[in-house]
Amino acid sequence: MTDPIDSSKINDILWKACDTFRGTVDPSIYKDYILTMLFLKYISDVWQDHYESYEREHGDHPDLIEELLKNERFVLPRDANFYALYHARYEPGNGERIDKALHAIEDGNGTKLQDGDHGVFQDISFNSTKLGDEAQKNDILRHLLEDFHQPELDLHPSRIGNKDIIGDAYEYLIEKFAAGAGKKAGEFYTPAEVSQLIAELVAPQEGEEICDPACGSASLLMKCGRQVVENSGTKKYALYGQEAIGSTWALAKMNMFLHGEDNHIIKWGDTLRNPRLLTSDETLQHFDVVVANPPFSLDKWGHESAENDPHGRFRRGVPPRTKADYAFILHMIETMKPKSGRVGVVVPHGVLFRGAAEGKIRKKLIDENLLDAVIGLPEKLFYGTGIPAAILIFKKSKMDKNVLFIDASREYADGKNQNHLTREHLDKVLAAYTARESVDKYAYLASMDEIEENDFNLNIPRYVDTFEEEEEIDLEAVRTERAELKKQLAVIEEQMDGYLKELGYDS
Repeated sequence: MTDPIDSSKINDILWKACDTFRGTVDPSIYKDYILTMLFLKYISDVWQDHYESYEREHGDHPDLIEELLKNERFVLPRDANFYALYHARYEPGNGERIDKALHAIEDGNGTKLQDGDHGVFQDISFNSTKLGDEAQKNDILRHLLEDFHQPELDLHPSRIGNKDIIGDAYEYLIEKFAAGAGKKAGEFYTPAEVSQLIAELVAPQEGEEICDPACGSASLLMKCGRQVVENSGTKKYALYGQEAIGSTWALAKMNMFLHGEDNHIIKWGDTLRNPRLLTSDETLQHFDVVVANPPFSLDKWGHESAENDPHGRFRRGVPPRTKADYAFILHMIETMKPKSGRVGVVVPHGVLFRGAAEGKIRKKLIDENLLDAVIGLPEKLFYGTGIPAAILIFKKSKMDKNVLFIDASREYADGKNQNHLTREHLDKVLAAYTARESVDKYAYLASMDEIEENDFNLNIPRYVDTFEEEEEIDLEAVRTERAELKKQLAVIEEQMDGYLKELGYDS
């Protein structure tokens, strides 16, 4: 009998399991091994739990049990499960056995764990020389299997009940890896509070289709899904995403399944060069909500072919060769549904004021009355960069022709290396966004004429005046205080002279 489930204890054990690799393998590599093993352990425990249940009910009918198991959410071929690997852990060839098991799971689950020829486990090999020579690799993987066999990591549904405990453990690990991954972290993770803020700003509704064209590990997408559940009590929504990096696409797929998000389509590929979320006639699919935290100012994004883009995404202008920010924005705007569509996107501040091609694109977006709000965020929120960013909200159907500017750059909680947004900070932004009114030193509702007067420059300080007048100095009070300090100093010097005389230092 295991102890009651404790999510924090699970998180601690999983993070401690990383010690198996520390000092031997780079964290940017071993995160994939830890997260993949968690996924394998979970689906193995679900399979075993259901098998035992079927056996209790239909023990005299093994053929019926086999048929019932074929309808499981995940099918585990014989010997392709965590426990078979654990029991063979002292034998040579741990890496090869794990790889074979993962590929058998891919093959046994059809398209669920694949996108075309690309499988979830294709970019990870437990048999890699990155883990050392054969003896070292076998020893590391034996320890890893033992780490995941601890009683506290018994993930049987009959024990844990709420599968979100496992999804949350996965999210916890992703965040921990992001915190230590430096610049590369931004490729796969958006801080949870930023994802939450974007999700609440775009307010996805029951029955809507939600897309992230640069989805990373899919945390932002899932935050949007949870908003629907919280607001409507149903899971009537569909999640779509695309991710360019194969290993990160795999993270997104596993993350979805561990959170019970089966109604999703996540494509692997470069959204700007090769958008893959298309209709049957090869046109761009449209969505009610489009959200993203794309890589900031990406270089070499496909500028050379943008002018002839078959989907017409760059008809307002081609963004600069070395900065893809507006390329992502234009893609997102083209994939909004004609009436209900809205976009929430994280951008570097340069997007607000840079000129040349970007200035022309920005003017057209404003002229078309698509821009709804500009929200400035604090610095040091995002992993891998200390620069402040902003959130842009676009809408297909706006109620007015104004743009709301919110300066939340000074609203944060200090962290050791990262700043954070609290629930109070999020609520303040959301209240200002909902009220859509000017708030002294925090928000300003600008008209089209005002924006035009500023030459379509969206730099937030042009609209939100945060200047604080310095308190007037009372010179008479300062003079009185100075005189009093001089008196105190004279008394102290007299006392000091007395002490020195007693010690024989008579001047």
